[in-house]
Amino acid sequence: MLRFHFTAEDLTRVRVATEPHALWEIAVSLHRLQTREGRWAYAHWFRTARASLRRTGLERTVKTFLLPLFPRAGYFPDFLTPPEGTQGLDAGLEAVLATPNERVVREVEALTRAVGAPAWVRRLAERDMREQLVGALRAYHRAVIAPHEQRIQECLHAERARHAHTLFHSGTEGVLTGLGPTIRWRPPVLEIDPYPDHRDVHLDGRGLLLIPSYFCWHAPVALADPGLPPVLLYPLHHLPATPPHADSPPLDILLGPTRAAILRASETGSTTTEAARRAGVTPTTASHHTAVLRDAGLITSHRHANTVLHTLTPLGAALLRTGPDDH
Repeated sequence: MLRFHFTAEDLTRVRVATEPHALWEIAVSLHRLQTREGRWAYAHWFRTARASLRRTGLERTVKTFLLPLFPRAGYFPDFLTPPEGTQGLDAGLEAVLATPNERVVREVEALTRAVGAPAWVRRLAERDMREQLVGALRAYHRAVIAPHEQRIQECLHAERARHAHTLFHSGTEGVLTGLGPTIRWRPPVLEIDPYPDHRDVHLDGRGLLLIPSYFCWHAPVALADPGLPPVLLYPLHHLPATPPHADSPPLDILLGPTRAAILRASETGSTTTEAARRAGVTPTTASHHTAVLRDAGLITSHRHANTVLHTLTPLGAALLRTGPDDH
């Protein structure tokens, strides 16, 4: 069991990552390749990932270079998932390169003790070997994660909207209560059970960063070193299956593709900028279309400071759920 011990100050410092953590997603997607657990939920991704790895010649690199560093059961080095990963892949990989050699040595030795890592892993303390690792991680991300980034973003935005709703109605403790079936909030302790080892992490005013993950399946993951800034990676509530609205020509015909895309974005709560990104238009154009959808009674818009959040009305939800060609 893993237990996070909160103080009153820690409850005010709970944060939720606003963007996917590129390196954590690499780590847990490699875990998905090592087990059949949850395979049904990732069936589409698994098929396309394996085909992409074959096509790009990365199968051997993944098998001999990456999988030994990210074993599914037990420990893998914390420096491979730095906090800078929430700023994007490039920032995360730069942080991996900049890791102090003594820390790399310490964590590689821990990996060797835990799972018996191959001898070459010790060379990661050398800059040129870490550059090879960064190149392999970048190539892997480009081959099997980047093609699914839109879906990952959609799921993360839905989770963020869910947390915002819970925070408004139930506060931080409501957010902690609703993280998932293996996570229990028993004030002032957040318990994760089952967990590979028994550990108590005292936050002591540092707060906790919650990182929703697309590829994390069932079991949350935390950093092994309790001295690092505390994080908890946990599975998104929305199963990463094939997008439910991947193709909806009748809706596109009725509303036009841009307004249909904005309506779908509003299903989980969307700002004008997010709706514009989803529809592939400028924020100014998206604002025009949200006004039309709002006047038609399909969405409602609420301003929070400098941000406008668009959500579906019951009419808009019914249209999206049934499709205009249903009776």
